[in-house]
Amino acid sequence: MPKIKTHSGAKKRFKLSKNGKPMRGHAFKSHILTKKSTKRKRNLRKVRVADVTNQKQIKRLIPYK
Repeated sequence: MPKIKTHSGAKKRFKLSKNGKPMRGHAFKSHILTKKSTKRKRNLRKVRVADVTNQKQIKRLIPYK
């Protein structure tokens, strides 16, 4: 079997946890930050587990990560 190519966009956006679950960052943290509360910006820094409905697809996009 030939090697599977990793999706360039997905490898920048997702990483796998030790248990193999895809971790994702948050959107809305790049600009227009003055109107957002400190609490909201702090919570946007955190990394979350991707939703169950998307996990299979994400794992297919980053097969060697």
